[in-house]
Amino acid sequence: MIVNILIGMALLVGLPLLGVVLAGQPIQPYLEFPPQTRFVHPTPFSWPVFVGLALLIALPVVSVVVRMVRSHVSWPEPVRSACGFPWWGWLGAVLTMCSWVLAWNRFPWFATLQPHTFTPLWLGYILLINGWTFRRTGHCLMLDRPRLLLALFPASAAFWWSFEYLNRFVQNWYYVGPQPLTPWQYVLHATVPFSTVLPAVLSTMELLASVPGVTAGMDRLPTLRWPKPQWTGWALVMFASAGLVGIGTWPQALFPIVWVAPLLLITALQILQGKETIFSRITQGDATSLWLAAVAALVCGWWWEMWNFKSLAHWKYAIPSVHRFQLFEMPLLGYAGYLPFGLECLAVTQWLFPSHYRDMMRSFSRSGRWARGDERHSEGQPIEQQRVRGSGAGYFKVWVFSAISSATRRMSSDRT
Repeated sequence: MIVNILIGMALLVGLPLLGVVLAGQPIQPYLEFPPQTRFVHPTPFSWPVFVGLALLIALPVVSVVVRMVRSHVSWPEPVRSACGFPWWGWLGAVLTMCSWVLAWNRFPWFATLQPHTFTPLWLGYILLINGWTFRRTGHCLMLDRPRLLLALFPASAAFWWSFEYLNRFVQNWYYVGPQPLTPWQYVLHATVPFSTVLPAVLSTMELLASVPGVTAGMDRLPTLRWPKPQWTGWALVMFASAGLVGIGTWPQALFPIVWVAPLLLITALQILQGKETIFSRITQGDATSLWLAAVAALVCGWWWEMWNFKSLAHWKYAIPSVHRFQLFEMPLLGYAGYLPFGLECLAVTQWLFPSHYRDMMRSFSRSGRWARGDERHSEGQPIEQQRVRGSGAGYFKVWVFSAISSATRRMSSDRT
């Protein structure tokens, strides 16, 4: 595991710099920290490039949507949940709304904290989404897998810093704040918000899994076999490596590689070691988790971009050739980047926490059955009794979630 991470990070860090050297450019500007100098100037808008990329994006997305429509999924009557909306879910809703108001206004008494509204917004979102999932299914990431949720925060910070590094070579986005920051201030102010990315996407995935229409037909696709796994692994390594070198050499043409190369590297290293990847279920005709991850990232992307729009500390974009038709700060085609980004969120979770990943896949299946109304009893017990039993002491090992879980499930069982 550690060796794979080191190899992946070495390729991710070193290859773009190699591209810069091959292009005959100095590497010092790319290592500036905090990044302030803009030296990659985007090419003007191009209709041929815009239309070509739009078609390339639309083909797979439309094919998936058509398949979902043809699946004729019936929307059953809502199943009466044994669980009410938890108090901490309401707390998340209040935190989100208050943070939103503070982020989009400029109250003089709040001036000192005005640049720091991103983190409470997303902590509130994570609580709210977990509460909503619990209300629908009686399960959620926060209560069922608290260790994973906590571990996702530091993993998320490191994960997004890797994209910040790759962005130095394409400069597709940059940050605007009220004042310059020292290197240590920049690290602190950035790392804390970055830590909310993976928890938000994974929590949204679990909520979407409880809605039957979201994944209609995605578990009945034609099976796909890797022709020769070792050859496939090495081919992915070479393609990703060439792309990473390319963003250092031709950033204006190869900027989309930023959203693909990390996923290809993780997948290639797993294939070469004979391990499971996020694409392994495709061999059984099941792309449910892939679709959930892509849609979850797109949902989170909408909220990221909207809340960013009027915040004091925010980011802006400079996308070559397609920078037009902006929705908030993001050009329209830029939202397509959230689809592979969702797969990367899933891949890095599976890479770092394989056992938790398998539990999550089972949880998503369970959430889907609950949404369809065919959740079955296990071990002969009614589902309500299973939830009450699930709140026993010792089931949760992280104390910060133990009290919340026990109280929430107890109150829910009291209502039944």
